[in-house]
Amino acid sequence: MLQLQADDTTTVTGARPLDGVTVLDLGRILAAPWATQILADLGAQVIKIERPVTGDDTRAWGPPFAQGHGVDDAAVSGYFLAANRGKKSVAVDISTPQGQELVRNLAARCDVVVENFKVGDLARFGLDAASMRKAIPGLIYCSVTGFGQDGPRHEQAAYDFAIQAMGGIMSVTGERADLPGGGAQKVGIPVVDLMTGMYAAVAILAALNRKAATGAGETIDLAMFDVAAAMLGNQAMNFLLTGRPPTQGGNRHPNIQPQDVFACSDGDIVLAVGNDRQFAKLCGVLGRDEWALDSRFKTNAARVAASAELTGLLLGAFAAWSRADLVRALEQSGVPCAPVNNIAEFFDDPQIAHRQMIRRLEAPGYGEIPQVVSPMRFSDAPLRFDVPAPRLGEHTAEILAAAGIQGDALVQLEQDGVVCT
Repeated sequence: MLQLQADDTTTVTGARPLDGVTVLDLGRILAAPWATQILADLGAQVIKIERPVTGDDTRAWGPPFAQGHGVDDAAVSGYFLAANRGKKSVAVDISTPQGQELVRNLAARCDVVVENFKVGDLARFGLDAASMRKAIPGLIYCSVTGFGQDGPRHEQAAYDFAIQAMGGIMSVTGERADLPGGGAQKVGIPVVDLMTGMYAAVAILAALNRKAATGAGETIDLAMFDVAAAMLGNQAMNFLLTGRPPTQGGNRHPNIQPQDVFACSDGDIVLAVGNDRQFAKLCGVLGRDEWALDSRFKTNAARVAASAELTGLLLGAFAAWSRADLVRALEQSGVPCAPVNNIAEFFDDPQIAHRQMIRRLEAPGYGEIPQVVSPMRFSDAPLRFDVPAPRLGEHTAEILAAAGIQGDALVQLEQDGVVCT
C-alpha cells in the first residue's frame, strides 16, 4: 500500500483504528467526501483526486471563505473545509490517458477507491469498478450515486434537496399544511448527503473487515435514493403497517403530551414530558399543582385529547419565565426539556468545550482553521485532528513521488497539463 513519511503535520503519537489503510478519493461535493473524511479521522491515509485549476466544486461554494495569505488558492469555502479534513490533494486531469494511468497506478497501491460520478462516466476512462477490480482483484471499490447502478432512474443525477423531496422526508418535516407556515420543508442540513456518507463509511469498514479475513475485494453500490428510504425509519413502518402516509405534524408529538416547542419571554424551549410523574413535576415548577389532579390532564391519554387546551395554559404560564430560568428549574426537577438554541448558542455550551468538539487546525497560508471534529471516541486508539483540508494539488508531487513518479517525468506531466503541483 502507498505509505508516506510522516511530516510536521502528521506526527505519529499512537495508532488509530485505520492506520495502514490507504483510500483513493475520487469523490466530489459532499456524500463521498463525507465518507472519506470519516475514514481519514479514523486514521486512513486519504488521497483526494481533484481537477487541476478548479478542484472540487465545493472549493468555490461560498461565502463564507477562509482567506489565504501568500498562497495561490487564496480563498477556500467553509463548505469544502467541512468535508475534507485530513486528506492529501493530488490534482490530476482524469480525462487524459496519462491522468487515467496515474489514477490506476495509485489505485493499485490503495485498499479502497471511493467515487461519486454519474453511472457510466468513469467507464469511459477505464476507472469504473469492473475495470479497476479486474486489474486489482483485492480492491474495495465504493460507488456513491443518486439512484444506484441499475433500475429505471440509474442514469439520473441527484442532489440532496431533490432526494429529500422525492424520498418523502419533506412530507413529514415542517408544520401541518393547514396551519400558517405549514407544508413541505427540507431539513436544515443536507441530511441525505451526510447519511449517505455515513452509510458508505460503514459499508467500507465492513468490506475491510471481510478483506482482512478472506483477502477478497468488494464492489459497493450505494444510492442516495436507497438511503432516503432507510432513513424514514419508524415513519416508513407507520406507513407499511397502515397504508396511510404520514404527514407533517410540526413539533407536537401525536401520542405524548405535553411534548412541543413552547415560547418563553425571551426564547423557545422544547418540553418533552414522557409520563404522568413528569407532568406532576412540571405543574409543581409552575406553581399549578392542581393541573396534575385535573381530570382533563391527569393521564397522558387525557392530555393528548385536551392538548389544545393544555398548550394554551402552558403558553400563558411560560410567558412569565425567561428561557434560562425555566430550563434550569425544570432540569432541577427532572422534567425533560431543552432550550431551542441557535448554532452559536449550541457551540457556546460548556459541554462542547469539555468534549473538545471544536478544534483549531494550523493550515499553512491560512492560519488557524476551526473544525467540528469527529464525535467518535476510542479509549485505546484515540483519534487525532492535526491535518486541515488541503490546498488544491498541495500533495501532488509528494504522492506521485511515493508512487515512483518524480523529476523529469513529473515536470513533463505538469507541462502537459495532466497534473498541477
